[in-house]
Amino acid sequence: LFSRWGSAEALANADISSVEEVVRPCGLFRTKARDIVLASEMLVNEYKGVLPSEMNELLRFPGVGRKIANLLIGDIFSLPAVVVDTHCIRICKRFGLTNNTEPYKVEKDLVKILPPEKSNAFCHRLVLFGRETCTARSPKCQACPLADLCKNKIK
Repeated sequence: LFSRWGSAEALANADISSVEEVVRPCGLFRTKARDIVLASEMLVNEYKGVLPSEMNELLRFPGVGRKIANLLIGDIFSLPAVVVDTHCIRICKRFGLTNNTEPYKVEKDLVKILPPEKSNAFCHRLVLFGRETCTARSPKCQACPLADLCKNKIK
């Protein structure tokens, strides 16, 4: 996106169909393209091009839910944030860190137990661990270095 439109201002003025062409491989490209252009307009017009660091402000942006807001808060602003995705939910349930499946509830459960300064890194590590070892369909329990801690390991 930024190689074609070098700024939020340029994206705010972009033709949505042109943005669709670029984001097409991501899936749901029409919705994503529309949200990118609308979010860029909002960033430029309401925030003078400066991304806010507060959850409630980020949630106002088109296409931004808690997962993306937490990702922005943690990765851009280096503030405590718990990014909950399918890997996070699956693995935290397997290890007994939550009994919930609703992302907001899982986030609240993790906020209670994670040191704030490590919460963002923890969530990123869960994604990698979930892709490589603790997969949804065929977890590699025999090769898992944490198998002894798992409540749902496959023997």
